[in-house]
Amino acid sequence: MTDITFQDFRKPEDIEAESFRIIDSEVPGPRPFEGAQWEIVRRMIHTTADFEMLELVRFHEWAVESGLKALRNGAVIVSDTEMARRGMPVRRLDPLGCTVHCLMNDPRVVERAKAEGITRAKAAVDVAVAELHPDIWVVGNAPTALIRLVEHVDNGAANPALVVGMPVGFVNAAESKELLMSRDIPYISIKGRKGGSALAASVINALAVLAG
Repeated sequence: MTDITFQDFRKPEDIEAESFRIIDSEVPGPRPFEGAQWEIVRRMIHTTADFEMLELVRFHEWAVESGLKALRNGAVIVSDTEMARRGMPVRRLDPLGCTVHCLMNDPRVVERAKAEGITRAKAAVDVAVAELHPDIWVVGNAPTALIRLVEHVDNGAANPALVVGMPVGFVNAAESKELLMSRDIPYISIKGRKGGSALAASVINALAVLAG
């Protein structure tokens, strides 16, 4: 029988602290990111156990400052999936006065998508822009949502304080992120195909800790 030694941690916060300690030890200085950016990237690594984040993450120069200001002012946050919405902890966002919304299952979105022959992700962006005027967008799944959002920014209908753009996959995921990063929009994104709802939510989690 294999002799395996397990670490004995009973509290979630202790497990998290030990995870961060391990990440810090495996990424000694000088690191490619510092300060608040490192806090964000470290939590992304914690979420994925993927140290390639060190090479893939991209920050707009005003992203962290703009995102923190929005959170401290009670940001309206919209995500493209319920998974991302649930991944943003209310225990950290509620004290800041922030609200988190996902409109993918909203009847108006479903009806609009059918009537216009578009994806629900795209229709959800349209409804959110018109009715919620989000401060922060968290896109971890649907390239069509991110592309539509950039279109709204281009035509002046949206002016987000931060876009966390991390669609995952093989069809238009990398391209949608390149589109985002080609604009002067405060963004936190990653190069290539990787991404996902949990990863995108982890960015807001890290920012909420910094904002608290």
